[in-house]
Parts: sequence; C-alpha cells; structure tokens
Amino acid sequence: MQVSRRGAVDPFIVMDVMEQARAAEDAGRHIIHMEVGQPGTGAPSGALARLGEEMAGDPLGYSVALGIPALRARIARHYGEWYGVDLDPARVIVTAGASGAFLLSFTALFDAGARVGLGLPCYPSYRQILRALSLEPVHIRTRLQNGMQPVPAELEGLGLNGLLLASPNNPTGAMLDRDRLAEMAAACEARGIALISDEIYHGIGNAPVSALEVTDEVHVINSFSKYFSMTGWRVGWMVVPPDHVRLVERLAQNMFICPSHAAQRLALHAFDCPEELEANAAVYEANRAMMVEVLAAMGLGRIAPPDGAFYIYADVSAFTGDSLAFAGEILAEAGVAVTPGLDFDPEEGHRWMRFSYARATADIEEGLARLSAFFARRAAA
Repeated sequence: MQVSRRGAVDPFIVMDVMEQARAAEDAGRHIIHMEVGQPGTGAPSGALARLGEEMAGDPLGYSVALGIPALRARIARHYGEWYGVDLDPARVIVTAGASGAFLLSFTALFDAGARVGLGLPCYPSYRQILRALSLEPVHIRTRLQNGMQPVPAELEGLGLNGLLLASPNNPTGAMLDRDRLAEMAAACEARGIALISDEIYHGIGNAPVSALEVTDEVHVINSFSKYFSMTGWRVGWMVVPPDHVRLVERLAQNMFICPSHAAQRLALHAFDCPEELEANAAVYEANRAMMVEVLAAMGLGRIAPPDGAFYIYADVSAFTGDSLAFAGEILAEAGVAVTPGLDFDPEEGHRWMRFSYARATADIEEGLARLSAFFARRAAA
C-alpha cells in the first residue's frame, strides 16, 4: 500500500530514549530520568478528588468543540490574574493538548507551502507537524548573545508567512521579556507574518510575559501539562483573535469533536489548587539552581539561559561530537537518561544535550551524582 510523503517525518528522539530507558528498567536497572519533559508529580490531588465525585454521577459525554464554558471562562480569568489582561472568554478554545492546538493553529493560518519560522533549537514536533501539513519550517539560528531567542533583524529576507515563538523555550528555557516580545510582535505585524506564541511552560521559572500583553494579533497556545502537572490528561488551550474563533471551531469540530470532557473538568478544578502547584514550582526552582552548579563543576558551564521551563541545555562538545551516541553511553554506563540535542537542532545539536530537572529533588541529586562520576571518568581518560 502506498504511503504519503507527508508522513515521512523524523522520529521524536526523546521518545526513543524513553523506550531505551524503559527497556533497561525492565531488565532490572534503576534509571534516573532526565530525558523527558514531564513533571514528577501528578495532577493536583484536590482536583482529582472533585473529578472523582463528578464522574460518579455524570457520564461526561461530548462537550462542545470549543470546550466547556466554565473552563473557558476560568482560563480567561487566569489571564487577568497572571498578566493583567482583560480577556473575553469567547476567544479561548480548549484543545486536545497543546499538540491539538498547534494542528488547529497551523491549519487555520497557513495554506500548503507556507513558510513558518522556528528559532533553533526548538521543540522538534513543531517542524514535524508543519511538514506533515505540507508546510515549510524555516530555521532561524539563535545565539547565546541574543539569549537564544530570535531578534527582528533575523526575519529579513526569509519570506515568512508565520513565526512561532516559544517563551520559555524548549529545550533551552530561554525567555523573552516584555520589550523584546513587543519588538517581535511589531516586526511580524509590519511584515504580514502570522505570530504564534507557545507559552506552555508559563508558571515555571522567571515571571512570564504573555504575547497577549503586547498584541491581540496572535495565536497563543498553552497547556495543562507542565505547570498543572497534567501531561497524560491531554488538555490544552489557545487564544485567538475574535474573527478566528469560528474558523478554528469548525476545524476543531471535524478534527477532534471535543477535548476529553473528564480532562476539561479536572483542568477547571486544578485552578483551585494553587498551593500544590506553587509547591511543585518551588521544587523546580531548587532543582534548577542545583543542576546549574553541578553541571558547571563537571565542565558543562556553557549553557543556554535557563530562565524558565525545567531544562538545562548544555554544550557537551568538550566531551563528544555525537550527542546521540553520547546519550546512549550515559544511559548504559551511568543509568541516567538524557536527551541529545539533535532532537531540537538538526544542524548543531550534535554538540548539545538537554537535561530535565522536572523530577523530585532526590532523583535529581542522584542523577547528578551519577553524571559527575561519569564525566570525571571521561575527563581522566
């Protein structure tokens, strides 16, 4: 049977690393997971309790495609609480995870062949989803001196139809402040470039700025996976301009019918658990400080600015020119799963590696001890 060229996307390497780590665990080894961007905690306990009560008396059938109204209203209120933005709930669309939001946004904004800018390094699924939709990802090389984020001058001559900004970025954790975000939004508007803002890691790390603080001409995408610790529940959201709502709604009706109703109800209740969520964020903050210090002592002091999210993106070129093979060696010898930079940067990722500190502090301490011993052996060899 024939297959589509659109399906010929690259593998998501971190998922392959996860599978290798799982196989090692099945063989009886104890693996420290620093590869996956998944909180070590689950959904807030108070929210789970309330959902359990609701499920006992409600079949939780289909919701409307845009999401349950109470959750859309609560998300809109969240923008007032966190960013001082007065947001109409009608502009909020609940989605089947942030991945579903990207599918909806890319499909709503771009025709086949459109060119969409991505700052390298970046979350690999951006370019794979774009390619699967017959769109062209255009790589924009970011630099340490620019905080590992694109700058307006780098948009010149690229013929872009769209630009995707991620602040905090995955894998680097780099963020844009309000002035720089405003500059990028203005540059896009002046050039007729559709702007998409990935804000999935807001709430983890430094105080975030939403693109909605500087422009309404944007698709903002967020998720309950990271700050809210709801990865497996697969619920996210997007905020779009008023005249895009019906367009995205029609796509959502046909692509997804609706997000998981149970996940939406859990997300609604998660907003009522700020103490637990902030306690999780405090753990990430402590882990970040520890990881920066210990990695530097190992000889991995050249890192992207870890402003937010829960990653350190480190230059490992002093030890290897092949981060993929090196990650395999670290897993085999040290029992620590880490992600090679090739997942995020097909051009220069061979000399970079991402370390996640989303797990419990005790796990991060153990992982860093194992890594320290591994790198010490390499330095002495």
